[in-house]
Amino acid sequence: MQLAKLWGIVPDRTPLWIRLRRAARRARAREVAAAGMPPEPFSPKRVLIITDAWRPQVNGVVRTLEETAQALNARNGFEVRFVTPDQFRTIPLPSYPEIRLALFTRRQVARTIEGFAPDAVHIATEGTLGLSARRYCVRHGIRFSTAFHTRYPDYVSARFPVPRAWVWRWLRWFHRPAVNVMTPTATMQRALEAEGFANAKVWSRGVDQTLFRPRPEEPPALDLPRPIWLNVGRLAVEKNLESFLTLDLPGTKVLVGDGPQAAELKAKYPNAVFLGARFGEDLARVYASVDVFVFPSRTDTFGLVILEALASGLPVAAYPVQGPIDILAGASAGVLDEDLGAACRRALAIPHELCRSFAARFTWDAASRQFLNHLAIPDLEPFEIAEADVAASAPSPIAVQAAE
Repeated sequence: MQLAKLWGIVPDRTPLWIRLRRAARRARAREVAAAGMPPEPFSPKRVLIITDAWRPQVNGVVRTLEETAQALNARNGFEVRFVTPDQFRTIPLPSYPEIRLALFTRRQVARTIEGFAPDAVHIATEGTLGLSARRYCVRHGIRFSTAFHTRYPDYVSARFPVPRAWVWRWLRWFHRPAVNVMTPTATMQRALEAEGFANAKVWSRGVDQTLFRPRPEEPPALDLPRPIWLNVGRLAVEKNLESFLTLDLPGTKVLVGDGPQAAELKAKYPNAVFLGARFGEDLARVYASVDVFVFPSRTDTFGLVILEALASGLPVAAYPVQGPIDILAGASAGVLDEDLGAACRRALAIPHELCRSFAARFTWDAASRQFLNHLAIPDLEPFEIAEADVAASAPSPIAVQAAE
């Protein structure tokens, strides 16, 4: 193919911004060599993230991207920009109107990439925006990274009569050209490898420990019979909330969040308290006012709400599945048991100080450093790719607490 391009048989699709960046880097490399300095490391500082998941959606994907961008933008010289659905005309996703699909995305996505000329392109989701960005990068030979946030095969099968194998096949196609596919846990990394993903890397998560904290100095946000059992998240079938709501537990069950199953669950479980969506200080005060956090999901790839609960001093009760296992295995800050009711009752005895201390290892600064380590430099020339890959696979000099 390279010879064909040289002979003019195949047109060179390399965009102008890539050619200019390569020329600038060659000039800089000559300056560094002439000064007798060691070669400068590959360090992306202008990062473009393309995501179909964005506000007003309330989920772990959106929070992860927002917190990562905030952590990176706080560093000197870094700039993170987004391509999101609110920049386009959209339509609601069938059966899930809270999610909006962007329309007519191809040209605008291309213009945004070329106008920003990023040091790294990260495609966060597999929707219409992700597809347009993938097409642009593959067409022009631009290296990029992707992320696997959600177990789509499980979610799709829960809603539609579509075989999981079909969804996995499509996901393999989507992610195959990516240099790295970032996923939140080692368990999910192994699951992806078992499904044929050869380039999965762990990108952990963090929690705002200033916002989410015990608040003994404040009056409780909830005045309800105790113990109070809390769940925070989407009210949707894939969250397995009925396993929580049907438990025979004393006190009060409280749910924070909204979603397509909200009306059904409220009608079916009138004794539970549904607070709707809460954000910021309102949400943090609810966490700090309850006794145990219950996480019944069997399909989440991580569970940011688990970290928010732990940082608030709450013990966690969950099934021994991916997400809870990756966060809590071997720790005393929660109880994992196939008998979720037993896990809840045992979690009541866990000291809140222990939970808060355990959560301290999960920071967004550490998670954002992992993210940077897994990005792909888009404009590398063939002779530079091997060098960059060796550098990326070497142990990071940065201690990433969340991965410990």
